[in-house]
Amino acid sequence: MSEIDPTDHALATIASILDHPEPLQVVRDSEAETAAADDNAVADEHDEHHVSEEHPVVEEQPLVPDHTDADGYSKVGPGPMVAIRLKWTVHRGDDGQYYVHETIGEQSAPVISGPMTSEAAVRFVDEHENEANKRFELLRSEIAGRSSLADYERKGEA
Repeated sequence: MSEIDPTDHALATIASILDHPEPLQVVRDSEAETAAADDNAVADEHDEHHVSEEHPVVEEQPLVPDHTDADGYSKVGPGPMVAIRLKWTVHRGDDGQYYVHETIGEQSAPVISGPMTSEAAVRFVDEHENEANKRFELLRSEIAGRSSLADYERKGEA
């Protein structure tokens, strides 16, 4: 009988928790919807032969608010544990240039990249966060694959 590595079990548990992300909630502006409905009612009164199909009003909203100033722009990488989670934050230096502080966990000293323009700093943060998400998803799928293989072997089907 082979021993199962406890790390595999812990990683499989983490992967199963991450398979059920929290749903994204979007707050709708009811005043804008009411104004749009009033405008449609006025238009319908002017055109009696107008056949109206009701369509839900969908407002496009960015998932991340736009920053007019890159100073303070921040993103956090994926992961179940704060102690190993990456964080990127843009800071404006005394020289007017922008620097990205990259930390792992809450107590680490930042790795500073820069100087760069505000656009380059935001792009740097976005690219690194995107890369971290890709790597995390790859690791998570690998963990899930190992978990299913371990279950397969445990049942004696291998």
